[in-house]
Amino acid sequence: MLSPAWLASIHHDGSEKYVSVLHPRLGETIRIRLRVAYDAPIHRVILRTFPDGEQAFRLMRQISAESPAQWWEGDLPVTEPVIHYRFLIDSTDGLWHYSAAGPSTFVPLDATDFRILADHQPPEWLGKAVFYQIFPDRFANGDPGNDPRPDEYEYRGQRPKTYPWEAPPDEGQFFPLVFYGGDLPGIASRLDYLADLGVNSIYLNPIFHAYSNHKYDVADYERVDPHFGGNEALAALRTALSARGMRYLLDIVPNHCGYWHPWFQAALADPAAPESEFFTFNRHPDDYATWLGVWVLPKLNYRSHELRRRIYQGPDSVFRRWLRPPYSADGWRVDVANMLGRQGATQIGLEISRGIRQAVKETRPDAYLMGENFFDASGQLQGDQWDGVMNYGGFTHPLWYWLNGYTQGAHGFGETVSAPPWPTEAMAGMWLSRLAVLPWAIALQQYNILDSHDTPRIRSLVGGRDALHRLAVAILLTFPGVPGLYYGDEVGMTDMPGLGARACMIWDEDRQDRSLYEFHKQLIHFRRESTALQRGGFQLLLVEPDTVAYQRESVAERVIVVAHRSETPRPAGPLPVAHGGVADGSRFVDLLTGVEFIIDAGALPLPPMPQGAMILHEANAH
Repeated sequence: MLSPAWLASIHHDGSEKYVSVLHPRLGETIRIRLRVAYDAPIHRVILRTFPDGEQAFRLMRQISAESPAQWWEGDLPVTEPVIHYRFLIDSTDGLWHYSAAGPSTFVPLDATDFRILADHQPPEWLGKAVFYQIFPDRFANGDPGNDPRPDEYEYRGQRPKTYPWEAPPDEGQFFPLVFYGGDLPGIASRLDYLADLGVNSIYLNPIFHAYSNHKYDVADYERVDPHFGGNEALAALRTALSARGMRYLLDIVPNHCGYWHPWFQAALADPAAPESEFFTFNRHPDDYATWLGVWVLPKLNYRSHELRRRIYQGPDSVFRRWLRPPYSADGWRVDVANMLGRQGATQIGLEISRGIRQAVKETRPDAYLMGENFFDASGQLQGDQWDGVMNYGGFTHPLWYWLNGYTQGAHGFGETVSAPPWPTEAMAGMWLSRLAVLPWAIALQQYNILDSHDTPRIRSLVGGRDALHRLAVAILLTFPGVPGLYYGDEVGMTDMPGLGARACMIWDEDRQDRSLYEFHKQLIHFRRESTALQRGGFQLLLVEPDTVAYQRESVAERVIVVAHRSETPRPAGPLPVAHGGVADGSRFVDLLTGVEFIIDAGALPLPPMPQGAMILHEANAH
């Protein structure tokens, strides 16, 4: 049977227009609101909760019914740490269940219920954060005196070599030992550039002592690599960041360490050494568990309580130490967080991630704890583990697949699975399905990115097409969550032969795309000023074969984003917005062109739209 048209107007999310208190205390009673078209034939709305495992119903009350929307409101006592709720809508057209997965005639799974977290204390600074990821060796060389030299060490039979900035590496040089001398003093010297761009938070790839350029083969958790300037350089960077009101995250590798870490060397030398239990030896000393079979990355075994003490539980543990002065990191990015504490029959990841969270939040309550996860991370995003993840599954991948086609591989498979660009409904469906299983407070904490050190650069992924690159940036900076840029994307950097996405930052302004830089700067400024983009709700308004539109709304403002991917312009035509609660006469201004639009007959009158994006700001919002 055909669904009635008014179903598209049902909307609720965890934002401030729909939930009176985003972060309530246990025992508090809050108000829940539901919006639907003003002429929807609704008899009553019932709020369904699940206290202590038993279903409960509460009648909601209609508080207004005037074009374009009617509003229903009900009280919700916060009696448990996590409150589940959804709605039953009794109408002339039948009985509908409405959860975060949308309306349905069938009873939805509890997993898609809306959720409120009691006594949840998020890092408040995240709302206005715009991150910038830096791969330290490739960003800026502030002190050539600390550059790696061939006579310093040998690594897997190879020796390090530092090249002149942007010079191509020798064909035979071992990739992990290709250096360019980037360091923490170099980053400190470029903070004015970042401040001008508008970013206010930095995520640093690993900086602890290790022998490779990427430092994921950590050899000492207690020491900043001397080639990056050592501990003193990190303390100095902290001071320089604080002077500009900036924050930073450190990257930690708790799933594995490097082969030359003293813990592993002790375990190799003596199977009775205390550190031997930190690892899994199938046959000592040559057969041991590793990360994905890479012999230089032995996997850490968290069945060891002494390992837990050293990594996160103890008062001087790694996770705690670097959050304290003089380094005072503002949080952690946890490498391969989806694999932590998981090893065949041993599946203690939940215990370990909860333990890490407890240690981090005890040490610094406002720290941002963010994990790496390329897949479905929803089980780790319920308020008791990570604050957020690098949101590949919930944001990045669906956008990639829509812009450039589906491509996926798997370790050891040897080939990729690919398909043409996704239809818009597939991207939208993946976005919504990932949002539906997260508490809204947690959805706002996801680390959204277009690319990273582990992926192609977005400019390369879209084949150098400037309009598509800008479209992607517009979506990044307007989507729910915390936006993160990868160094150099703002000036048009692409993947480089032999270096991929890890090429040297281009500092020559004559070779930078300054128009693209100014575009980023404009959108970042808007993001940092807009309450709708920082904490507003999210609703899809339009899904067409080549076009998607959504709105973000706070109490004070509304933003509508329209993105069109095709080289063929979208023909002029109305964009329906009445189902988004947008009233006739509302005025919107396109942030990018300054053109004004007025809502008429429930629609936004769009002109022909070329490839790219529009960001429409309600000029008379109140």
